[in-house]
Amino acid sequence: MAVSETEFKQAQARAAAKCQAGRAVTAHYDRLAARVVVGLDNGVQFAFPVSSAEGLAGASPDDLSDIEISPAGLGLHWPKLDADVYVPALLQGVFGSKQWMAAQLGASGGKARTNAKSAAARENGRKGGRPRRATPA
Repeated sequence: MAVSETEFKQAQARAAAKCQAGRAVTAHYDRLAARVVVGLDNGVQFAFPVSSAEGLAGASPDDLSDIEISPAGLGLHWPKLDADVYVPALLQGVFGSKQWMAAQLGASGGKARTNAKSAAARENGRKGGRPRRATPA
């Protein structure tokens, strides 16, 4: 696949725009807070809990401490975990793939305890419980 000079310049412009938001220059795992702390080239520093990032939850502190920053400063990589996160996405609150984020949202919604949910469960119980799933013919 050939890339034209125009396409190449457009790609460079997009990369430069992403770098303007800040590139990672430092990253370390804070064992006490169970967070990854990232320092950007613009002086901003932010942290996120490892339990919130795809591929990092449940990892040992030693594995989490080994962090590599991509040459462009846009990605963080944990070689022992084979996990990667995209720094611009982290800044927007995206901690994993769409599918993973949807599963996290669904899991938290299923744990919700509300009066309406409790009342619906009791009503279902009075009717004999959850209806059986129809088997495909």
